Amino acid sequence: MARHLVIGNGKILINLDRNSYIRDIYYPFVGQLNHVGGQYCRLGVWVAGQFSWLEDPDWKFELGYIDDSLVTNVIARNERLAIELHMNDGIHQRECIYIKRVVVRNLAGDTREVRLFFHQDLMIDGSEVGDTAAYYPDNHTLYHYKRSSYFMFNGFSDEGGMMQYTTGIKRFHSAEGTWRDAEDGNLMGNSIAQGSVDSTISFRTVVQPGSEQTIYYWMSIGKDLEAVKKLDQYVQDSHPEKLLSRIVIYWNHWLQRAEHNLGDLPLEVARLFRLSLLLVRTQTDERGAIIAANDTDILQYNRDHYSYMWPRDGALIADAMSAAGFQSVIAPFFQFCAQALSPEGYLFHKYNPDGTVGSSWHPYIVQGSRRLPIQEDETALVLFALCKDYTRHQVIELPQSLYNNLIRKSAAFLSQYMDYSLSLPKPSYDLWEERYGIWTYTVASVYGGLIAAAFFTELFGDYERSDHFRSTAHSIKSAMLTHLWDEETGRFARGLIQKDNRWVKDMTLESSLFGIWEFGVLPVDDERVIKTMDAIKEGLTVRTHVGGAARYTNDYYFQQSGDIDNVPGNPWIICTLWVANFEIESATCLADLAKPRETLQWVVRTALESGVLPEQLHPLDGSPMSVAPLTWSHATYVQSVSRYAEKYKALLAEAQLTVSVE
Repeated sequence: MARHLVIGNGKILINLDRNSYIRDIYYPFVGQLNHVGGQYCRLGVWVAGQFSWLEDPDWKFELGYIDDSLVTNVIARNERLAIELHMNDGIHQRECIYIKRVVVRNLAGDTREVRLFFHQDLMIDGSEVGDTAAYYPDNHTLYHYKRSSYFMFNGFSDEGGMMQYTTGIKRFHSAEGTWRDAEDGNLMGNSIAQGSVDSTISFRTVVQPGSEQTIYYWMSIGKDLEAVKKLDQYVQDSHPEKLLSRIVIYWNHWLQRAEHNLGDLPLEVARLFRLSLLLVRTQTDERGAIIAANDTDILQYNRDHYSYMWPRDGALIADAMSAAGFQSVIAPFFQFCAQALSPEGYLFHKYNPDGTVGSSWHPYIVQGSRRLPIQEDETALVLFALCKDYTRHQVIELPQSLYNNLIRKSAAFLSQYMDYSLSLPKPSYDLWEERYGIWTYTVASVYGGLIAAAFFTELFGDYERSDHFRSTAHSIKSAMLTHLWDEETGRFARGLIQKDNRWVKDMTLESSLFGIWEFGVLPVDDERVIKTMDAIKEGLTVRTHVGGAARYTNDYYFQQSGDIDNVPGNPWIICTLWVANFEIESATCLADLAKPRETLQWVVRTALESGVLPEQLHPLDGSPMSVAPLTWSHATYVQSVSRYAEKYKALLAEAQLTVSVE
């Protein structure tokens, strides 16, 4: 379950699997309306009377990207066919155009005709009902459409444009799809089909022994036939080779604002840092939604997906991207949150990319008692991230535009949603969306959100509100140290849960306790912080050759081992990096950075061959678990590398100053 290669431009997102098959096409929002839905858009090769799809086991792949770009770099080699394919996929940086270049290398000793077959298996607007696939003679293309979603397919080789085409019925009664028609090297030429349909087109070339030829294939996406015709003509007029080159150049320039001086970090760590910045960009819609993940294979497990904007994930991802220098990329996220905010001042569980409220499993009523179905940290962290962004970049126009409709409203909610008997926020769902209570992580985030609100209200001269928000934050901090610190164990509790009408501590060891220092409740060198983080390192480390840190003790999500002492849960990228961030922030000399540097190298080793990071890993074999890529994983890696580079420079300067004084 993974998407090994992802490409996008903020309007369109395409995912490819390990076979270089398109598995997801999202348009016009990143993460909303999947026009493939995890089906297989196959690529097949016919040569010397033999046919093979790229999923066949004879093919061996090398997966990656052209350096510092969102253009793939894939090599597929088939010894039996004596054929090698060098493939590059890219999405135009501005237009909704996907381009694929396939360089066909003949490894045999004789001249051979090679035919490539491109299969289009669409379910437009997320459904197979009512689609149409048709040949369009005016420009010798094939297109699919339904309502206001049009997809036009074209290409050429040195022999000319499409050699053959066909359309047909798929997954209905005995009809498997037109891809079966390709396996004899010829297509029947059916010019239109409607309902549950697919299509296949082919291109031919003749390749000399030890030589190569190039075939181009592209897809244009638009709201009507005229729009996709215009984009198709643009590709032909510009030439796909030049357009692919421009895509590479664009992303090279886009990365220029990233920090290049990463201290003593190895090249592979720096390479994944830049790729992670690019991959976060692919998951970010230009209208503001930062999507958690778009790997639809997760549908096999719970019939829902990760293609939502969780305000928590979005806020923490926005903070990481802001710290890396990409303020303009994430500024629309805060506008998105302002528009999504409820009239009462809180953000819901999650949102669709178009701003509508997403699906949820949080109830309004449980055993006759009413509750607010929210995770309060999601509201608080948006304020926290906005404040950190302003502190870094001093772009005052952004918080000013959000002052009335986001900052004041959400801060008012945070300051009023209180259990005054405890001086703590009222209960809500935890950051993992699994349990209801008063959680240390959530309390810390509310503190950070209210301090941010106090900063902004003071910045804009609203001193009375500023005093109120700050005093509320301080009372929460005091109550947190009273009710959530556990003297007996010498660490913070995960939270408070209600039993027999009284609040009791939940002492489950939880990685999210890093929020105590991350959100500013206590400094990183506070003894209580150190003891808590030491407990996390000791109790949540996965003691197999895979390593890493679990979310919490006996984590059930995709659980793979009952050996809780050695495998408290599957290793998560983000949780492992939270520990590394603590070690970075705690470092007092360059030698202290050795362990977090090792962790960053561990992340590189856990990545898929292409550089994609999953949510979690199998604790016994290290294979990816759940979705991949997870945007939060890549953003946390970006955050850790940025922090490491900053800390390294500071400690190096300090060491050099000490030497010069001596």
